[in-house]
Amino acid sequence: MSTLTRILVANRGEIACRVMRTAKAMGLTTVAVHSAIDRDARHCREADICVDLGGSKASDSYLQIDKLIAAAQASGAQAIHPGYGFLSENAGFARAIEAAGLIFLGPPASAIDAMGSKSAAKALMETAGVPLVPGYHGEAQDLETFRDACARIGYPVLLKATAGGGGKGMKVVEDVSQLADALASAQREALSSFGNAQMLVEKYLLKPRHVEIQVFADQHGHCLYLNERDCSIQRRHQKVVEEAPAPGLSAEQRRAMGEAAVRAAQAIGYVGAGTVEFLLDARGEFFFMEMNTRLQVEHPVTEAITGLDLVAWQIRVAQGQALPITQAQVPLIGHAIEVRLYAEDPANDFLPATGHLALYRESTPGPGRRVDSGVSEGDNVSPFYDPMLGKLIAWGEDREQARLRLLSMLDEFAVGGLKTNLGFLRRIIGHPAFAAAELDTGFIPRYQEQLLPPTGALSDDFWQAAGAALMHSLPAGDGPWADTRGFRAGLPAEVSLHLSCNGQDRLVTLAPDITQLHGEQLSIERDGVRRSYLAVRHDGGVFVRWDGEMHGVSLFDPIAAVEANQSHQGGLTAPMNGSIVRVLVQAGQAVEAGTQLVVLEAMKMEHSIRAPEAGVVKALFCQEGEMVAEGCTLVELETAD
Repeated sequence: MSTLTRILVANRGEIACRVMRTAKAMGLTTVAVHSAIDRDARHCREADICVDLGGSKASDSYLQIDKLIAAAQASGAQAIHPGYGFLSENAGFARAIEAAGLIFLGPPASAIDAMGSKSAAKALMETAGVPLVPGYHGEAQDLETFRDACARIGYPVLLKATAGGGGKGMKVVEDVSQLADALASAQREALSSFGNAQMLVEKYLLKPRHVEIQVFADQHGHCLYLNERDCSIQRRHQKVVEEAPAPGLSAEQRRAMGEAAVRAAQAIGYVGAGTVEFLLDARGEFFFMEMNTRLQVEHPVTEAITGLDLVAWQIRVAQGQALPITQAQVPLIGHAIEVRLYAEDPANDFLPATGHLALYRESTPGPGRRVDSGVSEGDNVSPFYDPMLGKLIAWGEDREQARLRLLSMLDEFAVGGLKTNLGFLRRIIGHPAFAAAELDTGFIPRYQEQLLPPTGALSDDFWQAAGAALMHSLPAGDGPWADTRGFRAGLPAEVSLHLSCNGQDRLVTLAPDITQLHGEQLSIERDGVRRSYLAVRHDGGVFVRWDGEMHGVSLFDPIAAVEANQSHQGGLTAPMNGSIVRVLVQAGQAVEAGTQLVVLEAMKMEHSIRAPEAGVVKALFCQEGEMVAEGCTLVELETAD
C-alpha cells in the first residue's frame, strides 16, 4: 500500500480549493499549479506550495501534461488530483502520471478510454443491457450522415461532443434547416474545449429529468452506488441546481438505476469516484446518457446526505484501501440542494461576465450551510476559464428545510463589480414549481418570464434608497455631514443628486424620510414602515442590495457618459472579453437582419454577433485569433436609416 504525504491539484478555482481542504485535513502537503494570470488566485493562496505553469489560456497552462508532470516532480508531490474539467477525463494524462511513477487520483486510463467517447460508451452499455436513447454514435461525421440520422431519429435532436461535457459542444436542433450551422458550431466548440471535434446525435426527449448515480469502486472489486442526484434544472445544457436525493424517486427506481450504474462501472474495471448519468422520462423509464469518469461539480450534495468525504475516499482508494462500507450501509440522511454561482448575465442569454470582484461576501457558515468557492473579494475574473465562482449547498432534515435554508444563504450572499446569476438563482429556489418539486430539463424555459423578468428602468423607490445610501456613505467634506462614525440619521430637506447605476442615470430629490446608516445596514422609514438594505461603500460609490441584486451606484459623470456613447455609436460591440474565432463578413458586404457576422469565444463557449437589421458592413475592427475587450467595437454596420 502506497503512503502519500504530498499531492498536486492539476486544476484551479473552487475545486482546487475543495480538494486541498480535505488533503490538509488528512495531514497532506498541498501543491497548486497556476497560469501566469492566476498567480495570486485563491487556490494558490491556500496551497502550501505553488508552481507556475506560465501562459494565460488553458491550452498553454492547465492542459500542458508535460508541465504538470514536471511540476509534481519539482515539488515532490507523489500524486496528482485532476479536479474536474481540464484533463480530468484525459486517458493520456492518467498514463503519463503512471509512467512518471506518480499516483493518479482518478480511475484507470482504460476506464477513461472506455467512457471517454460517448459513442463507444453507448455501444458498451448496450452490451451490458443498459437502456439507451435512440441516436447515432458512428464514426462518419459528414453533414449528410447526420442529416440521414436525424431524419431517422426524428426532430428535435441533440448534438453532443463525444469527448465532451459541461454543455460544451452541445446543440439542440429543432429542424433540418438548423442542422448545418449547429453541427459546425458544435464541432468548433468541441475541438476548442476537448481537442476532438467528433459528434454524436440522439433523440431530444421532451420533459425528461436528469438523474445521475454516484458510484465508487476500489481496487478489490467492490463497487457501491451512493444514491442519486437530480440535476434537471439547466441552462445552455449546463446544470444550475442539483439536489439529492431525487424528489419522488421510489426505492425501487433508486435500486434499479443504482444497480445499472454499478454494472456500467464494473464493465470497464472502474476504480474511484464516477457518475453514471441517466435521463428519466415521465413514465419512469430511464436511459443511459454518459458516464463521467471523475468527481462531479455537484458531489457536495451527495456528501451532505451520506456524511462521507468523497475526496478522502479518492485518496484512500488510490492508495489501495478497500471501501469502508457495504451497499446496505450507505446512508441516506435528509435532503441537500446546491446552486452554482456564475459570473454571467442571465438577462443577456447568460453571457459570461469578466471583471473585478469589488464586493464578495459569502453566506454565514453554520449547520447545514456550506459554500465551496474559488474566489475572494478583490480577485479578477478572466475570460480564459469557466465563469463559475462557487457553489452554495444547503442541507435539511427534509427538502423544504433545505430549500428555505438555501434561500436564506442566497439572501445573505453579496457580489458586486460584475454581473452574476445570484438573483436568478434566488428566483428559481423561491419559485412555487420548484418548491413543489416539479422538475424537468425544461424548467427554466417554461418559467422564463418569472425567472428572467425584463430588466427595464430601475424603480423610483430604488433611486431613493440609492441616493440615501450614497449620501450617507460620502466621506466627510463630500456631503452635508461631518460625522464619520458610521452612523448618520436624518437627511436634510431637498437634497438633490445626479446618480448613475447600471448604465442608467437619474436626478434624484431625496424624500424627507427617516434614514439611518449603521455599519452597512441602511434603514429607511416611510409611512411608519422601516425597511433595511445592505449598503457597502466602495471607491467613492456604494453597492446597494435591491431585489436580491447588488447594484453599484455613483455620482453621474457626464464626461464618461459622453465618451462611452461615442465609442459605441454605429458599431456592434463585444458583449464580453474573449477571442475572435470567426469573421464571416467583409467590408462592403450587404447583410440581412440576423446574419451572423462574427463568432466570439469566451470561457470555452461560442457567442454569435448578428446584424440587428439589414445593411452594409462599413468596417471591420477585428480579426480571427484576436483577443478583444468587452465593449470594443467589432463591426460597423451602415443601415438604410
